[in-house]
Amino acid sequence: LPAAIREPNTSSSLHPSLPPSLRSLRNKRLYLAAFAAVLGNFNFGFALVYPSPVIPALEAHPSPALRLDQHTASWFGSVFTLGAAAGGLSAMLLNDRLGRKLSIMFSALPSAVGYALMAGAQGIGMLLLGRVLTGYAGGVTSASIPVYISEISHPGVRGMLGACPQIMAVLGSLILYALGKYLRLVLDWRWLAVAGEVPVLAMILLLCFMPNSPRFLLSQGKDEEALGSLCWLRGKETDYAQEYEQIKDSVRKQRQRVSCAEIKDPFIYKPILIAVGMRFLQQLSGVTCVLVYLQSIFKKTSVILKPEYDAALVGLVRLFSVAIAAVSMDKAGRKILLFVSAGVMLVSNLTMGLYIHFIPASQNGTVANKTLVTSANLPAEPTNYITLIPLLATMFFIMGYAMGWGPITWLLMSEILPLKARGVASGLCVVVSWLTAFTLTQFFLRVVEAFGLEVPFLFFAVICAGNVLFTGCCVPETKGRSLEQIEAFFRTGRRSFMR
Repeated sequence: LPAAIREPNTSSSLHPSLPPSLRSLRNKRLYLAAFAAVLGNFNFGFALVYPSPVIPALEAHPSPALRLDQHTASWFGSVFTLGAAAGGLSAMLLNDRLGRKLSIMFSALPSAVGYALMAGAQGIGMLLLGRVLTGYAGGVTSASIPVYISEISHPGVRGMLGACPQIMAVLGSLILYALGKYLRLVLDWRWLAVAGEVPVLAMILLLCFMPNSPRFLLSQGKDEEALGSLCWLRGKETDYAQEYEQIKDSVRKQRQRVSCAEIKDPFIYKPILIAVGMRFLQQLSGVTCVLVYLQSIFKKTSVILKPEYDAALVGLVRLFSVAIAAVSMDKAGRKILLFVSAGVMLVSNLTMGLYIHFIPASQNGTVANKTLVTSANLPAEPTNYITLIPLLATMFFIMGYAMGWGPITWLLMSEILPLKARGVASGLCVVVSWLTAFTLTQFFLRVVEAFGLEVPFLFFAVICAGNVLFTGCCVPETKGRSLEQIEAFFRTGRRSFMR
């Protein structure tokens, strides 16, 4: 054994009043490593909503080569999800070949090139390519960051740190909206793309000084480096040697790669099906459609709010709700938050669908009940206080999503997937997620044109009811459990490992 393990632990003499687990939680280096990683999610949130302030500027651009019409504007907004799906697909290989940290660092290259293309764009082709590249980077980080944070975290704070990627993504979106409003007044829209380079550079510089995941290093046979990584993350005064032995024993029981025959093993396929199912149901609940078409939905229902403040308000609600989830996840548990989240989304979607269906057009402003695209050109309807209903329903939907099915699905993905399949399966989850999002956003407008706006919201309500059932029947509670305990639960099916 390495010398650090053979030597007796002297942490009690350094902090006699604190148990080893609490001393480990007070190590600031762990939080620094998590912060360096989640800067990738900040960039993801920034890039995702980049079209929001840019599309209006490009629709009125004097150059025909850069001027967006309705068709090109829709592709400028949605092509990001295709890039994200490709990024998730490549992460299936990158996570296991390069490791979690190097995969996150690798994403900086396409992200920086994408922003540079959009900042210096001379035509629509450069804009679309830039969006694809930033989407690709977002797909890689979506699959790598949750796994990295989960593998470096102590069980006592894994829930809180696991919610940080969502918090940073929301914060990135809010910063984009704020910069968009400011830069639109004093500077050209291209400077938004230049601003996007800042978190990318900060991320890659900080990650250069952060360790790789101890579990990944052990899976590569780098025992000494893994021990050093865990020591750095936990602190020399903690009993990190015992945790190292537990992780090493778990890694020793698994081969480096999963074979086709092993996929039939419930230990492998059950957690993968749960993780993929959660990502699929998360997108089917309608969150991407609501965020992408938020302003059009608000115009259609004539809410008592100026459209330019919609995104900022929803962003603040999301940030507040994810913060609640981060604080309560390690106390209340994952499942109870998933139940509450799905229930709130169910009631909100049902309220929205029934409101649009039953309230007369003269009261809710749905003059063009069959389209969202042309509603932006219609004259505003007289203000009516009943339109507070869709506004509140939308806010509660976003709140419900952000406190449960938003951050927890990413966290559970990184917690329950077995180590030998974690890199590939996390990439698969991202691919399923973003392909579902792309399909849903593409068909949303067609369904509205054919059947009315209430139909998709009622469909989303049915999906949210399914989320409640799925949580109760399939999702295990992982609060306070080590990754080794979670793997033992799936391997043996004995719930005693989770107590």
